[in-house]
Amino acid sequence: MPEICRFYGIIIQMFYNDHLPPHFHATYGEYRAKIFIDNLTVIDGELPRKGLNLVLDWAELHIDELKELWELARNEKELFKIEPLK
Repeated sequence: MPEICRFYGIIIQMFYNDHLPPHFHATYGEYRAKIFIDNLTVIDGELPRKGLNLVLDWAELHIDELKELWELARNEKELFKIEPLK
């Protein structure tokens, strides 16, 4: 699963040719969550509040890039990295 970003101990990844709905995976320590790209809600798993807030802040800034990456991943194309949260 390609890593598309890493910040503050959080790893953001996407699977190639993953199932719908469009989403990305966030890992923070032992916590894991799938985040729905369209409305930035957790669809599976959980993250601590601090980690989730950081992920959602980052995703809001990069929503268009996440949508583009989803399409690339679904079509098994090379993925690019997204700027980390600073």
